[in-house]
This record gives sequence, structure tokens and C-alpha cells, in this order.
Amino acid sequence: MADMLTAYCMKTKEKNVPMQDAVITKTSRGGYMAQGHDGKGNKMTTMLGEAKALEAVKNGVAKKGW
Repeated sequence: MADMLTAYCMKTKEKNVPMQDAVITKTSRGGYMAQGHDGKGNKMTTMLGEAKALEAVKNGVAKKGW
């Protein structure tokens, strides 16, 4: 995995925007979701697989929110 998580920014319509201050949460159906912002005040959310989510927490890229 790269050093940071990326997501699609709905407001600016940009792809692969680096996510800052990411917090990984678990959904009610068992999936993983990362929420953060792009550094310009725009909130972003992306769905992740279990391996990528746990690796991001392990590497210190994101905080564990569950």
C-alpha cells in the first residue's frame, strides 16, 4: 500500500485525492470505511477492503475508529 489513502472528492470532481486525518470505521454490514478531508475543508469518504483498512491502521496512516 502507498503511504496514504486516496479518495474521490465529490465537490471538486477530482480522483485519487490524498486523504488527511483519516479515521477507519466499520459499517453495520462488516465493511470498512475511511473518512477524512482533503486539506481544503472538503470532507471525503471511501470504502475499503479489510486488508487495506487494517494495513492503513498498522502503518499509522489512519486511526482506528471502532
